[in-house]
Amino acid sequence: MAKHDTGRVVVRRKRAYGESHHGGSWKIAYADFMTAMMAFFLVMWLLLLVPKKDLQSIAEYFRMPLMTAITGGEKMDNSKSQIPGGDPSVIPNPHPLPSSNPDGDLESQQDLIDQENLENLKQKLDNLIEHNPVLRQFRPQLLLDMTPDGLRIQILDQQNRPMFTTGSAVVQTYMRDILRELAPLINELPNPITISGHTDAMRYATGDRNYSNWELSADRANSARRELVAGGLVENKIKRILGLGDTVDLVKDDPLAAVNRRISILVLNRRAERRIDEQNASGQEGMKIRERLELLRQPAPGRGGVGAGGGSAPQTSPPPVPGASPAAPAVPPAPAVSAPAAGTVPGQGATTVSPSAGQSNSAPVVPPVGASGNPG
Repeated sequence: MAKHDTGRVVVRRKRAYGESHHGGSWKIAYADFMTAMMAFFLVMWLLLLVPKKDLQSIAEYFRMPLMTAITGGEKMDNSKSQIPGGDPSVIPNPHPLPSSNPDGDLESQQDLIDQENLENLKQKLDNLIEHNPVLRQFRPQLLLDMTPDGLRIQILDQQNRPMFTTGSAVVQTYMRDILRELAPLINELPNPITISGHTDAMRYATGDRNYSNWELSADRANSARRELVAGGLVENKIKRILGLGDTVDLVKDDPLAAVNRRISILVLNRRAERRIDEQNASGQEGMKIRERLELLRQPAPGRGGVGAGGGSAPQTSPPPVPGASPAAPAVPPAPAVSAPAAGTVPGQGATTVSPSAGQSNSAPVVPPVGASGNPG
């Protein structure tokens, strides 16, 4: 039987060269980690830039429940909303916001209205200065600004146009016109005002021992008050007159600048007025306490007391009767006084005091029992 040649079977296998590939998944994980770290440090840097007063509102925002934010409920931790999900947050709040106070809300609304009135007054004064022919020429010397205590009107001095006579409180004619033009507008609001006088740093030859910048600034503020009242300002609107000397310079780099000599009229808002009233009330309580202490130091009127030296005060009444006064020692009964001009002391004989000794004839003068020395 013939043999058949089926041929040779050759199996070819690919040989792998080099190490096996491990993949790049670790790079993705590392990139995610670096992104998270960058975001973390970015958030920390932004928090350092936020003022501390705004951090509380940011914390309240993150404590707001989700349903409250969606439905527009109360955005506070102490919310009493009955909407599902609107209950207070489970996250503890160490500094909860205060609950609503109707009285406080009403007071805040009144303060806002008062602030708006002062801003309207500022606009009226700006319009008056622009359109009034008297005040328009003094526009560079008038400075209006809003302060935490109210609307401040400053009348500045100029080197070639001083408001007062040099070194005195005599008001110049144009300064008088400015004050009398401002008085009717200031009088429209019920807000009280304070008037402050300022000087430059130039000293008198005698220094502060005699008449100085303190007296000058106070006198100038008082002169401005008189001109405002003459222009129609109600007198009881003036709360305080201040003389500040050169302690509050408008130009701090140049204490001798002319603009440092000025008059400041401050239309007080409600908050500043309440603060001044509280300060004055505390001062009145202090005066009451001092008056009471003075009364305690002094002996009660109408009572014979022991003086500072320890001796008894001379008596101008008849001799005491036994048992009538606990302050006088008990003495045996004495004969009655026979004449107004003479007094008797039990156990010491009779002593006559004549009118020539400076004593009155209406009552006998008797030395106290046990006192050392002779009367007179």
